[in-house]
Amino acid sequence: MDTAMTAGTSLVCPSCGGGVAEGDRFCEACGSALTSSPDEPTVEVATNTAANSAATVEVPVNAAVQPCRSCGGVVGDDGYCQTCGTKAAKPRDHFDEQPAAWVAMTCDRGIRHHRNEDAAALDADAEPGSRAVLVVCDGVSSSTDSDVASLAAAKAARDVLAVGRAQGLGTESSRISAIVARFKAAADAAQEAVLTNTSPGSSNPASCTFVAAVVENGLIVAGNVGDSRAYWFPDAGEAVGLTVDDSWAAELMATGVSRHEAETGPHAHAITRWLGTDAPDHTPKTTHLRAESAGWLLVCSDGLWNYCSEAVPLGELVRRTAAEHGGEPRAMSSALVDWANAQGGQDNITVALARIPGAAAPVTTQTTEPTVGRN
Repeated sequence: MDTAMTAGTSLVCPSCGGGVAEGDRFCEACGSALTSSPDEPTVEVATNTAANSAATVEVPVNAAVQPCRSCGGVVGDDGYCQTCGTKAAKPRDHFDEQPAAWVAMTCDRGIRHHRNEDAAALDADAEPGSRAVLVVCDGVSSSTDSDVASLAAAKAARDVLAVGRAQGLGTESSRISAIVARFKAAADAAQEAVLTNTSPGSSNPASCTFVAAVVENGLIVAGNVGDSRAYWFPDAGEAVGLTVDDSWAAELMATGVSRHEAETGPHAHAITRWLGTDAPDHTPKTTHLRAESAGWLLVCSDGLWNYCSEAVPLGELVRRTAAEHGGEPRAMSSALVDWANAQGGQDNITVALARIPGAAAPVTTQTTEPTVGRN
């Protein structure tokens, strides 16, 4: 789970000995609770900061009762598996969504964390490659109500991006500009959703990352705040990382530090921009490309890319997973979540995929310069 970048710490987790910051409620390394307070329930009700009224956020879960995740047995009315006795997962712990046959996502709590602070929301037209919106938000683990806020933010951004269909003046450049404007509006809506779901006077206000991708007839536009990512993996051509993290690790790499050193250091997942009341800036950095060949668009949280960060090997993993699951996005997103859990599952995991049909390697263009947040 991501953490906002703060000053150095001298505290340690009593479970694993990893470094933690004052005020953190959960250890970044092992996910253990750092207070003696009982776990907060993952309910869908939070306090509205502006009106001091309850705001309900619907969790997009499957209606059917899910089988036991340990043995596949039937879960009884008491919430425990009738075969192995394992307590059933909460609906928010694991859910998926597939608005069209070519677009799907899976969101999972992972193994080490006590709740799922990741969230995602999708929208897609039926025709493959025609139009889709994929949004992923990753709640900051040290903040209160980040699980509620991240889901509200993802849904709010998805709704803005799904409704807006402005095409500009009919040229490719004006069309891109129109979509980029939608990204700004979507980030504003996501920011407002986080603020609405932040408890008044909280010492650890709710916060989350934001990444989204819009597909419109072969044009892909992606934007982000924080370190959740979007990638493009053409069937023939070079894998591309579409987004650049707002993180301490990214800043280190920009100075010449190796990716391995930066992404395994003590502040590897400290972010420099996020959504929330204390956010320095929530304007998304955006980029676009024309998908001339068939391939996979991936939008994910760091629960996946932490185990395979670079575009080329991650693209190979996605292509291999596609071959093993017949190119079915829902089965693939679930399999990639399973893969991340098999690597350790130390974070919440969200995988959203879209299959883009088509035939030359795309070229990315930065359309919005990043704004440096606080260190």
